[in-house]
Amino acid sequence: MGPIPVVAATLSLIVAEPALGWIEYASQTDHFSINFPGEPDVRDIEYRTEYLLTLPGRVYSHEDGPSRYAMTVVDFSGTEDKHEERLASCRAELGDGDSCNNPWDTELHGAIVHAAWNLMQRAAEVTHFSYYVSDLVEGHQLQLTNADGSRTFAAIHMHENRLYIMEGTVPAGAPEPGLFQQSLGFIDEQGDRIRYRSIYSNGFPPPASFTYQ
Repeated sequence: MGPIPVVAATLSLIVAEPALGWIEYASQTDHFSINFPGEPDVRDIEYRTEYLLTLPGRVYSHEDGPSRYAMTVVDFSGTEDKHEERLASCRAELGDGDSCNNPWDTELHGAIVHAAWNLMQRAAEVTHFSYYVSDLVEGHQLQLTNADGSRTFAAIHMHENRLYIMEGTVPAGAPEPGLFQQSLGFIDEQGDRIRYRSIYSNGFPPPASFTYQ
């Protein structure tokens, strides 16, 4: 993959065409790259965490006929400060007892599990749930059969305190969205893709890595 060109007034950048009609799309803002069947729409969201914080995020999505593709990215980098502010307010109101605590570390390490649980609460049958890695960044993988017979293939990862939730939904009987599923990569500040030499777990010191274009 060649260097990522700069495109003015956009959050993200298109870098190549891996297949007919598909593009390789990279977000310099959210440090990922993925294949979409066309340039995605991007919208800002507010994400509710397990411990009821509201965090900023973005959804990158594209519809291709009856198929839908989406990548949700949530920034957890301010989690500790937000919980510290909540703890201070609690202590000011209730004192220094056991009623006030700071679960920021649990919040951070449990973000993947909580996102998976949210997917499981949909009106759908969970047909697959497993541990999963993409470019050795650990996460979870789910498959859902929806009420209309369509299937959703999802993967959830966390890298550098960003939560990534990718979902590809295809009609009943259609092939799996493999080109979308298998294309996720994580990029550095220069736009180069990161490849770890062993499994990366968010919140722990990162393993040795190299980048490639």
